[in-house]
Parts: sequence; structure tokens; C-alpha cells
Amino acid sequence: MDISKLIVNTQLNDSSPYYLQIATIIKAKIDDGSLTVGDKLPSERELALLFKVSRTTAINAYRHLEKLSYIHIRKGSGTYVRDKYALQVKSTEIPWPQLLKPYIQPSMATLMSELLVNNVGDDKISLDAGMPDPNYYPINVFNKLQVDFFPKLNPRDFGHIPVHGYQPLRHTITEMLGSEGVKCHCDDVIILSGSQQGLYLSARVLIEPGDYVIIQAPTYLGAIQVFQSLGARILSLPEGNSFPFEILEDYLTRYRPKLMYCIPSFHNPNGNTITIEDRKRLIQLAARYRLAILEDDPYSKLYYEDIPPLSLKALDTYGGVIYMSTFSKILMPGLRLGYMVAQPAFINRIILEKQYVDLHSSNISQWLLNLFITEGYLEKHLKKMRTIYKNRRNAMAEYLSYSLKAKLSFQVPKGGFYMWCKINERFSSTKLLQEALKVGVSFIPGEGFYSTSENNQELRLCFSQHNQKTIIEGISRLEKATGRLSKFKLSNPKRNVKPII
Repeated sequence: MDISKLIVNTQLNDSSPYYLQIATIIKAKIDDGSLTVGDKLPSERELALLFKVSRTTAINAYRHLEKLSYIHIRKGSGTYVRDKYALQVKSTEIPWPQLLKPYIQPSMATLMSELLVNNVGDDKISLDAGMPDPNYYPINVFNKLQVDFFPKLNPRDFGHIPVHGYQPLRHTITEMLGSEGVKCHCDDVIILSGSQQGLYLSARVLIEPGDYVIIQAPTYLGAIQVFQSLGARILSLPEGNSFPFEILEDYLTRYRPKLMYCIPSFHNPNGNTITIEDRKRLIQLAARYRLAILEDDPYSKLYYEDIPPLSLKALDTYGGVIYMSTFSKILMPGLRLGYMVAQPAFINRIILEKQYVDLHSSNISQWLLNLFITEGYLEKHLKKMRTIYKNRRNAMAEYLSYSLKAKLSFQVPKGGFYMWCKINERFSSTKLLQEALKVGVSFIPGEGFYSTSENNQELRLCFSQHNQKTIIEGISRLEKATGRLSKFKLSNPKRNVKPII
């Protein structure tokens, strides 16, 4: 059925996500009888064109209606209005939404999941998710290692291994950390299914509802989601030219927080690095107040100028630093391997929690990764990728300065994957994203990196996934989207000042 006549002159606004507004419009037409049982609805692409939104927004609208039992999607046939009331009578399916405990979903979670889908077609340029370039995944090397060494594997190597991981890999990581100033024993190391697992398990064993956790603001979205899902109360350290020790000490004396989460080297999203002097002072303060520090270190090996200072774990004098890192950023995310180093008492508790989740991380992946490191391939790969990413960072910085200097402010990071930008005009990053998606480029709005949503004129651009030519085209599209908004006299809505807790 042609529903375009039913929604003529219908305008979407910023009051709620577009997919919910579209779903509400179609739902209303079904409820009032304008659309009847069996009517065929437009395809996802047609619906997207009809409302002038991305195809993913149209898909999410249909998924929402299907969840409410208003429509039925038949593969290879189309989308149809279904008999909602008959379904309610006849259905014998378990009502899972009623059985599941409430889920605390941060305000940006829906947007983040939407950006992970290919949301504006094949020509989309993604400057959002922070991932290495798939064209440089060392797949050929891993294949060679497997061919050369696989026949030497004992059949027992395919069975279960200890929860804390493949012993040769843990030994290799211990030696690698030793060269970086971290003194630890093999038993202090646990192999993780990505550092995100370590973040979740650490929070799970430390945090109870109502506990205080300190973060740097802005910070990694995944950490905020984990802490909020466990009921933590978040204390934010604001961004500035120097580390905010006065605010930190006030938090420590006033709230007695249990944990501090930080990314000291090439921070996600702003690329900042804590100086060696501030790292030493932070360790002294944490030791005085018995504050546990969860140090997340995915980017320190991706430096483009000077090597970053010693890690907090290398400076740890009181045994309170929990150190995590991952191979997802420096090699490829599909390995799903990271590691954690901490005091034995903490590692033993993590081992107990991890065995409930996955028993152990993939032993074949660990075996291959250990070969990759011990055969000398890791250092060669890092050297090559640092050169590639540095060139891409420079290309993004140069073209931003050339095309958007008056509209965006930014600092060039000395490592990592990201360019952190601040909008100099009177429109929000969320509004800019909506325009950017229309011209085929995406990024992460800044408010996603805060525990509250008042910071709406910042955005994060990732330069790691694409070559210089594509990066320049992406910035050109962003310039086009910015130009469209600049034509209108937009004012920021009044915002109530919120506490930083």
C-alpha cells in the first residue's frame, strides 16, 4: 500500500529518536484503521527515502513495530500489518521482556549501536568506531604461522586450559611488561577475551549499587555503560590543561570512592596523556587514600612522537593499580584477546568470575598470538602501523585546518586513533551527526563520552580506518554538513546546570 498519502507533510523533530517518531506515526495509522491487517508497507529503503532518514533508522522503526506486534516482516516478501490482537490471544511464546530485570541504558547507547551498523549505504565513510584498518590485519602472517606450526600441536592443546590462560602467552606478556618497567610474575597475569571483559569483571567484583567511581570526563563510553549498569555513582574529573588534583582529593575525602578508571596514555576520546610528574603524584594520592586504579592502556604502543611515560602500574608502590591492555587496537579485534595484571588476590577473584562467563579465552587464538610475538612479528607490525596512522592523523589535521578551522577547534594527538573536536558555532554535535549521515559520513557525538548529557558541542573523529584520500573526502562531507547547519540561525536550548556526580 502507498502510505505516502497518509503521512504527507509529516515532519520529524528532535524531541525523540527518528525511528521512534516514524514507528509512532505508522502505529497511529494502524490503530485508527487507515492501515489494515495484511496491508504491505514500503520497503526499508523506500521508508528511508519517504522520511529522508538513513536506512538503519527505517530498519529500527520496523523492528520497534515488530517488537510491539504491529507488523510482520517476511523474508523475501516484505513487511505487512499483522493482527496484533489475534496474536495476543494465540501466542504461547515466553514473554522475555517481562522476565528480564530492568536494564539501565545510557542515553547514547541506542545511537552507538546504530552507528555500528552500515547506516548510510555502501559509500558511507565511517569516522566513528575506533578500530584498526582491516586492510592491514596481519592475516597472512597468522596463516603462515598456523601452516608452519599447526602439525606440531598436541591433540591435548585443543582441550580446556587454565582459566587464566595459555601459560606460554602469559610468560611472553610478563617479559614484555618487564621491558616496559612493570615488575610482575606470570601468575599475576590473566588472559581476557578482550579488555572489555576485564573492565566488566573488575567492576563486577568491586562495585555494589551506590558505590562511587571516579572517571576522567570525557572518557570511554564502554566504561560509563559498565559502571552505570552496576549501579555506580560516577564522579567526573573535568578536562583541563593540568590534572585536577584538587578536585580528585576533594572527592577522595568527601565520598571515599572505591575505584578510579583512567586511560593515562592517548586518552579516548581526547588523546590527552598524563605527564610522568602527574602520574607519580596520582600514585602517591591513591596510596594515601587506598584508592584502586583501573588503568586501561589500549593505545600506548601507537605513539607518533615521543614514547609515552611509564604506566601507572610501573610506578605502583602500593599494589593498587589494576592494569589492562588489549591486542584489538594494535592487531585486530577478531582475536578477542587482552590481558590484565594485578595483585594475586585480585587476579584470583577475577579467575573465579571469568570461569562463569567463558571458562577461558580461546586457546588456539592464544597459541597463535604467542607465536606472533615470539617470532618477532609484533614489533615489525607496530613500527609499520605507527607510520601509517601518523600519516593519516596528519592528513586529517591538515584538512580540518584547511576546511573547518573557523567552525571546529581541535588539538593534534600524539598517539592513539582520535581527533577530539569542539564546535565553535551554535548547533549541537547530535544535530550535526543527523546532517552528516545524510551526506554519507559518521562520527561519535561528544555527549556519548560523558556520564551526563550536557556536553553537546564536541565530537570524536577516528583516523585509523581509512587512507588519506578517504579521510579527506570524509572531512569534505563533514564540511558540507556543517555548511548546511550554518545557513540556519540555530540556538542552543537552555540547559540546567547538573552536578558532576
